[in-house]
Amino acid sequence: MQSPRDIRRRIRSISSTAQITRAMQMVAASKMRKAQEAALAGRPFIQLLYRFQRATTRSGEFEHPLLEVREVKRRGVILVGADKGLCGALNSNLFRVAAQYDPESTVFVTAGRRAAQFVARSGRQLAAEFAYGDTPTFAEARAIASFARDLFLTREVDEVHVVATRFVNTLTQEAGFVEFLPVGRITTIPGVESDEAPSPDAPECLFERDPEGDLGFAFSQYLSIFIYQVLLNAKASEQSARMVSMKNATDSAEELIKDLKLEYNKLRQGNITKELLEIAGGQSD
Repeated sequence: MQSPRDIRRRIRSISSTAQITRAMQMVAASKMRKAQEAALAGRPFIQLLYRFQRATTRSGEFEHPLLEVREVKRRGVILVGADKGLCGALNSNLFRVAAQYDPESTVFVTAGRRAAQFVARSGRQLAAEFAYGDTPTFAEARAIASFARDLFLTREVDEVHVVATRFVNTLTQEAGFVEFLPVGRITTIPGVESDEAPSPDAPECLFERDPEGDLGFAFSQYLSIFIYQVLLNAKASEQSARMVSMKNATDSAEELIKDLKLEYNKLRQGNITKELLEIAGGQSD
């Protein structure tokens, strides 16, 4: 049985922990709002680019190396994880999806320290490791997209997938994979409904110069914007999960403190009653 001193010591320790988790919750909430706004703001533009990509690649009138569909002997995976922990099951759900790929025929390109640690710890092949900040930049996305594109164009891999977390709302983040290369196989993108076909009444795409050259530039930009949107979704998911996780930790600490105070008061009251009975017993004697 714990003594009152032990209970007081536990209450002080848990109170200190609760102060830390509450501070981390407030920091994550501030970053979460910015990350969510950035992820949601880019969706209309990426949706427009997606419709353009679907309209041009479905026509079958153009040929480009980025459209080439090959037999998949070796696959590349861009794994976008968090830099830090303390975000609930976000990373574990993501790595569970990544673990489904055959380690012998899959090469990984990672974004975020936790993703690189998972690849190294599980003995998988790591081709490159990239970092991205709390506010992802287009330059960071372009570097990742360019590296993956070069792997595909040099035939080191036959297709590329992106494994990342899609931001739905503050309480919901979905881990999964989406197609990245070849471009013609991209049927879903963060923020756009799956397999959204262009409208039959949409105007045709007219190229006044070299169609292949124009498409090559457009596809390169499209892939960079694709990864940029993935990074924004991943960061919004991370900050949302961390805020919820820290809030749950704070609430649990406060509930535990309440139970300990109740136990302390009961124990203290019992000791007082015991002392009074001893005093009363001594007087009667």
